[in-house]
Amino acid sequence: MRRINRPWVRVAASLALIALVVGLLWWRGPDWSVVYHSFDFVHWRWIVAAVALNLASVVVRAAAWQLVIEQALPAPVPSFMRTFSAFCVGLLGNAVLPGRIGEIARVAVLRRRLRMRGTSVTLLGTVFAHRLFDLIPVVLLVLYVLLTAKIPNWAVPSLLLFAAIGGVLFAFAMASARRHRAQGLEGLGRIRSLVLMARGGLQVMNRPLPALGAILLQVTGWVFQLFAVFAVMEAFSFDVHLPAAGLVLLLMNVATIFPLWPGNIGLLQAAVALPLVQYGIAYSSGFAFGLVLQAVEVSVGVGVGLIFLAREGLSFAALRDFPTAPEALADESLVPEPEEPSARASVPG
Repeated sequence: MRRINRPWVRVAASLALIALVVGLLWWRGPDWSVVYHSFDFVHWRWIVAAVALNLASVVVRAAAWQLVIEQALPAPVPSFMRTFSAFCVGLLGNAVLPGRIGEIARVAVLRRRLRMRGTSVTLLGTVFAHRLFDLIPVVLLVLYVLLTAKIPNWAVPSLLLFAAIGGVLFAFAMASARRHRAQGLEGLGRIRSLVLMARGGLQVMNRPLPALGAILLQVTGWVFQLFAVFAVMEAFSFDVHLPAAGLVLLLMNVATIFPLWPGNIGLLQAAVALPLVQYGIAYSSGFAFGLVLQAVEVSVGVGVGLIFLAREGLSFAALRDFPTAPEALADESLVPEPEEPSARASVPG
């Protein structure tokens, strides 16, 4: 196991995976000459508009997470700027690292700024709740696309399964939500204590008004993303309407549910380009569109993520190591108090 964890082994494995992906794209990919010349006629002002819309989406989605956190933690809760900083670092992790590391990273970053003990698992619960609120706009978008868009036959089962799994998860979360109790954990045992604190992160689901607020913010974030996709379509002068943008947005998210490599580059572009053939758009042009669309999203996630990673005083190596660093998510409520108070004095508040 030690040899597997050596940096040069990880680098070699990453390079081998990248080489495999590049080889497959070159061998079985689009006509790269058409892809290249597709950029000759791009209207870049629409790309700027898409970046702005994606940034607006990030802001309102972070505000939704803030609402969820406010219901899960006792006062004083982190400020919105603290939450926004952690959320942006999480976007960076999801954009450049495989395995949804960003979800763990945003919890680890936010926990560094909290002086309350026993918050790590609760914050993980808030991440789960925040992601579950995405299911409402997803179901609405699936219905909109099914009623209005030209959907290839192979995509229909994927979209229906996507919506069905989301509904089951949402129902499970509603059944699991419990009032958060900050006391009385000592006699429950470690596992039951962790479960109780995780349920505390779902507490927003017991409060209709904050839950409705979080859902509306998430819906707004998805609307911004939908118009960002449409803006990129306008940049390429595609003669399509908003339902096509909705179809692309859904299939993008389906293609990135399980990150096999950073960004699922290539897979995402194929998922975008294939359904656009139904609209008379050549596969290679759709592939070029998918590259720009992903670049727009990544530019926002990586750009703001790097800014806030530096603001937090963290390195990219620390971001990568969060999931395997015990101190990053150590649950302070279940371990003894440190003997020396100065051990935490170096953590910025």
